[in-house]
Amino acid sequence: MASKTNPLAFLQQVRSETSKITWPSRRETMISTVMVLVMVVFASLFFFAADQLIGWILGYVLNTGN
Repeated sequence: MASKTNPLAFLQQVRSETSKITWPSRRETMISTVMVLVMVVFASLFFFAADQLIGWILGYVLNTGN
């Protein structure tokens, strides 16, 4: 069974651990955000193209294509 911790001691430990965090700068956050958005666009384009290609191939194989 887990040992019980005093709520006040727990909050002090949380504050102590939070002070050890190295927070990213605004510039690092913006760069990371832009990189994520660029990767989302590339992934979206890739999956759209793959979907269109697979649809075209299946249409051709099943003779439902034009």
